[in-house]
Amino acid sequence: MNKENIKLSVISPVYKSEKIVDELVRRITEEVSRITDNYEIILVEDCGGDNSWKKIEENCISNSKVKGIKLSRNFGQHYAISAGMKESSGDIIVIMDCDLQDDPSHIKKLYDEFKNGFDVVFTKRIARKHSFFKTITAKIYNSLFSMFADKNYDLNVGSLTMISKRVKDEFVKLKDQDRLYIQLIKWIGFNSTYVSVEHRERFEGKSTYSISKLFITAIQGWTSYSDKLLRLSVYSGLLISLITLLVGIYIVLSYFMKSFQPGWPSLIVAILFSTGLILMSIGIAGIYIGKIFDQTKGRPLYIIDKKINF
Repeated sequence: MNKENIKLSVISPVYKSEKIVDELVRRITEEVSRITDNYEIILVEDCGGDNSWKKIEENCISNSKVKGIKLSRNFGQHYAISAGMKESSGDIIVIMDCDLQDDPSHIKKLYDEFKNGFDVVFTKRIARKHSFFKTITAKIYNSLFSMFADKNYDLNVGSLTMISKRVKDEFVKLKDQDRLYIQLIKWIGFNSTYVSVEHRERFEGKSTYSISKLFITAIQGWTSYSDKLLRLSVYSGLLISLITLLVGIYIVLSYFMKSFQPGWPSLIVAILFSTGLILMSIGIAGIYIGKIFDQTKGRPLYIIDKKINF
């Protein structure tokens, strides 16, 4: 088989996956070496508190093409990916999760499509292998994201993505504190396409995304790409004001025409409802202000503790 004259970088964030690292490296090496002999596998350990870094070190020692990055603390999956992107040197970059639900054997399929002149090749998962709970929450997130973010978030777009060097170069320039990398890559633009791939069962263990982490990611997604929530709070306030005005006119007319006396329950409900709406609007504004505060600090997106084979 003829090998391509390119350099390929495969980036995978590693979190609490000590039992997966060896198999991950083996499969990636097996598949990527069919495309080119010039490649690197960058594993970014996001301080999961287990022996993942030790396993990465072992693989780096036995294979110089494996490169390890250890962050100084847990920054999160998307920040680990950003660290790997910055340190990568390939002409083509592949991003994939470490749980092997997106099989490395699909890399060749992405590459074949990439050669047709695309800068980005996304994957669409066929028959997602997630738990019932995660499937339901993902569908809810999809609906709310589309509603609040002015964008169509495709539930089946997978983590496995292939991008060109020029897309990577533009990606690392972005200093957004909120780093949902799929959405950032979409924002960058250039020619993109999708490839359908089979979604497999997790190789070992369970997903480390808790309900709280999923909720935080959801809020991050809704508020990072649109101000629609702010506008929604304004529209809600105007609507409630209009309804209140109409009800007020009705009460005044009823008082003179029917000696109507409004009851306390309706008054209390109206007060509580409007107060809740005010607090919600203040909370939404507070989220955006908090994002401005975080962005203006100018702190680095991540801090690297150790690097191996760079």
